[in-house]
Amino acid sequence: MSGSHTQASADPGAIHLRARANAAIRDFFARRGVLEVETPTMSRAGNTDPNIASFPLEFSGRTDGAPRTRWLRTSAEFPMKRLLAAGLGDCYELGRVFRDGEAGGRHNPEFTMLEWYRVGWEHLRLADEAIELVQAALSLVEREASVARITFRGLYRDTLGIDPMTADIDALRAAGDDIAIDPEGLTRDDWLDLLMTHRIQPRFPPNQLLVVHDYPVSQCALAKVVRRDDVDVAERFELYLGPLELANGYHELTDAAEQRRRFERDLSVRSARGAASPPIDEALLDAMAAGLPACAGVALGVDRLLMAMLGTPRIADVLAFDFNRA
Repeated sequence: MSGSHTQASADPGAIHLRARANAAIRDFFARRGVLEVETPTMSRAGNTDPNIASFPLEFSGRTDGAPRTRWLRTSAEFPMKRLLAAGLGDCYELGRVFRDGEAGGRHNPEFTMLEWYRVGWEHLRLADEAIELVQAALSLVEREASVARITFRGLYRDTLGIDPMTADIDALRAAGDDIAIDPEGLTRDDWLDLLMTHRIQPRFPPNQLLVVHDYPVSQCALAKVVRRDDVDVAERFELYLGPLELANGYHELTDAAEQRRRFERDLSVRSARGAASPPIDEALLDAMAAGLPACAGVALGVDRLLMAMLGTPRIADVLAFDFNRA
């Protein structure tokens, strides 16, 4: 469409497709008995992940001693886990989330995320359900995709001939020696991420759904850690359609004390970088301590899925009004 800020970013066909995709998502879960929920978009706690920036807000009304600063959610994960701990059972949320500093061709600070949890499941079973959901969405545009699965370790070994679990940082740097970036201060995980985005993802076949699973412990986020052969791994998966990452899922950590340690480790990284440190979500930790059931959860970027369905690299093409027109 025209560059005028008065006009929509997406054309009418894309706006209609979003409505059809939302209806298909709700039908998918209704047929499986998974409950739709709505949780707060503002919270007194923020996301401690050092690689994600939360938007802070100031509340001007009466707080009765509670903090005035609130944080826009970057995910519905924490309140949904509190519902799971309260015994609600399998649930999903289709809603808006917010991330500061992420705007561009493939990112918008406000976007739509689908997040769901399955009680008693592990991550690979949930990955199969995520594949089913994406295939149902693709069928709306009469598109099909093949399915493949590989471990994180197997992917790097097959593609680059290096073991991502044991290779030292010099070996990782050598594998990415022609990536145009200042190597100063890059960690081992930074190099693993660069190799994924610059060396591995571009090679993914365009009509393939690929599950990459069992990540390095250093990338565990909120996943359980288990022993596999000679190494510990995080029970986590990412789902790709071609080179586009669509979803990130976990066999969820249920240990409140370990979760607190991970949050505190995040905050120490933030402090070292001079980044803002949002408060830890004590309500989540209390709920986990009271008893978060064994479960698996996944977050899927709906805008990314729509981009794939339409075959566009521009997130603006699937948003009624993108950041520059909002």
